[in-house]
Amino acid sequence: MTETSAAPARSKEVMIVLPGLMLAMMLAMLDNMIVGTAMPRIVGELNGLEYFTWVTTAYVLGTTVSTPIWGKLGDLYGRKNIFLGSIVIFLVGSALCGMAGSALFGGVGGGMTELIAFRALQGLGAGGLIVGVMAIIGDLVPPRERGQYQGIMAAIMSLAMIAGPLAGGFITDHLDWRWAFYVNLPLGGIALVWLILKLDLPKRRTEHRIDWLGAAVLTVGITALVLITSWGGQSHGYPWGSWQIIGLGVVAVVALALFLPIERRAAEPIMPLHVFRDRNFNLISWIGFLLGFAMFGAISFLPLFQQTVQGATATNSGLLLLPMMGAAMVVSLFVGRTITKTGKYKIFPVIGGAVMAVGMWLLSLMDVNSPAWHTGVFIAVLGLGMGFLMQTTMLIAQNSVEQKDLGVASSASTFFRSIGGSFGVALFGAIFNNHLTSSLTEKFGAEAGEMVSSGGQMSPAALAQLPASVKTGFMESLAGAISGVFGWAILFAVVVPVLAVFIKEIPLRGGNEPTPEAAEPAVV
Repeated sequence: MTETSAAPARSKEVMIVLPGLMLAMMLAMLDNMIVGTAMPRIVGELNGLEYFTWVTTAYVLGTTVSTPIWGKLGDLYGRKNIFLGSIVIFLVGSALCGMAGSALFGGVGGGMTELIAFRALQGLGAGGLIVGVMAIIGDLVPPRERGQYQGIMAAIMSLAMIAGPLAGGFITDHLDWRWAFYVNLPLGGIALVWLILKLDLPKRRTEHRIDWLGAAVLTVGITALVLITSWGGQSHGYPWGSWQIIGLGVVAVVALALFLPIERRAAEPIMPLHVFRDRNFNLISWIGFLLGFAMFGAISFLPLFQQTVQGATATNSGLLLLPMMGAAMVVSLFVGRTITKTGKYKIFPVIGGAVMAVGMWLLSLMDVNSPAWHTGVFIAVLGLGMGFLMQTTMLIAQNSVEQKDLGVASSASTFFRSIGGSFGVALFGAIFNNHLTSSLTEKFGAEAGEMVSSGGQMSPAALAQLPASVKTGFMESLAGAISGVFGWAILFAVVVPVLAVFIKEIPLRGGNEPTPEAAEPAVV
């Protein structure tokens, strides 16, 4: 077997490797959830409230920037060592994050400077985890049988999104916040040792050099895009019309303009442009972007609605997401097994996009009087749509390219979904703030509206102290603003099934079948 041809299915071998891959996937998905819950305690001890958003931004930036590079490195030099390297970097970053602000580093900047730098390093490692898992499955399993394994990974992702806040809450309440990072070490250590011993992938030798210039220009462009979405219109950032945001936009456009001719000339481009000549690859990239845009952008407001409007605790709001994640997990497993059995996949993104749009519509109907069980049903519908889409997009992307570009396809699928999520959070955040500011201004005057636009926040505890009439008005405004976000998300969600209709159902390749050349011109 070589990495340039699809290997026959080796069920026993894959099942032996699978525990290590599952742990690696759990690491990638669990970390941000745990750290997000522990952030108030971290900020309090390290005394860096004004910089706390950079803890998340640095991680997201490191992950997003490195994703395309990890995929290409795996294609060039072999998946195993590159993947193991990403785990090592992630674990080193985790250990250093746990030591931030300690005497070992002298407490420079109250520890926040160190934590931000180490989170960026941790993000660089995380960028290779999801890409590596999916690409390794692609190496070991032909597309016809790949769906069931990717369905398992989708289930792990759903499980991590529930377990993360719960684990973070337990660590915050009963352990030192540093264990939010140290908890990665035993999990990652087991995964690392297991994969060193059990994962058998041939090494790849190549005479080509890495496209460092293309990687550098792509990194600059991605960094500009992530900073735009992180800073634009935020209380901790800059207004959308500020010179900082406009300047970042110019940098992103210039970087893209330079990146295209660089990639055309490179012997081994970091992002081969020929993959975009395939219609299915283009379509599924746009679908992944819109999936991230609508899904991550909108559901980030669910905990706010559940905690503030419906009165749930922070821990309970994590549990209240169980219907969504449970539905996504069950459907992902069903879709994976069905694809393996039938070889058909086109119908699933069509159904998934339609169901996701229905879920967004149902959530847009919520108001201040909506009971928790209504929300549970609505997010379960959204989870059903997610389950049809999450790993089907990865499968179609991988089936649209030659085996030698499998890492690029895996990283591109992850990258477009991540960028879509970043833009979704930024746009929906602006819509939410504008709606809430306008509603509060109308009810209580300009001072109330300015409180929101200037970054003021009302916690559930603070709301409980308000007079009944003021509290009711604020709740109504907040619920209306969140429902408005889901209303806007419908517009993006409905495009997904429309694009999916145009996907051409190319038979999934078996273990010994050659990969067809991607020669069909793009239509989007």
